Amino acid sequence: MPEGQEIETENLHEAIKEELEREGGSFLKQISLTTAILAVLAAIASLQAGATVNMALVLKTEATRLQSEASDQWAYYQAKGVKAAVQDAARTAWLAIGKVPPAAYEEKMHRYEEEQKEIQDKAREKERERDERLKESDHLLHKHHGFASAVALFQVSIALGAVAALTRYRLVWFASLLTGGVGIILFALPMFQ
Repeated sequence: MPEGQEIETENLHEAIKEELEREGGSFLKQISLTTAILAVLAAIASLQAGATVNMALVLKTEATRLQSEASDQWAYYQAKGVKAAVQDAARTAWLAIGKVPPAAYEEKMHRYEEEQKEIQDKAREKERERDERLKESDHLLHKHHGFASAVALFQVSIALGAVAALTRYRLVWFASLLTGGVGIILFALPMFQ
């Protein structure tokens, strides 16, 4: 029986294997590069998230201090009001018995009322400062949520990149890139707010 033409399959297998390794190596390099970029962005977003939440906490603490100072001013305001009421009651007692009250009672009453106005202005100023700190703090917390969401998406994207590298499925890598792209958008948005 005549033998068929002999094909060297060993060389063919080696050529196919080399081509696959070359294609797979290029793909793995692309995955590695994008994953490294995403890891850097995740680290930066994480730092930003930490910095914004820390600053928000500092501002919340400052607002609490200002609220305490405003409350002190309001207590002082009430004390002056009580003193003015005592002076008025003493003055009224003199009037009730038909005598002219000493002028000091009315002078002190008016002085306490004037002091109340100054104290009230200070208290309202402290409350205005408190409100500014709270508003700024809330704004920073909003930015923090954007950075934190970006970090989460970057982490998911990096995990998808690892799955793509292990399975060599381009579709999974594209999902990784898409998730990372959304993370980049969420990372950039708080910077413009």
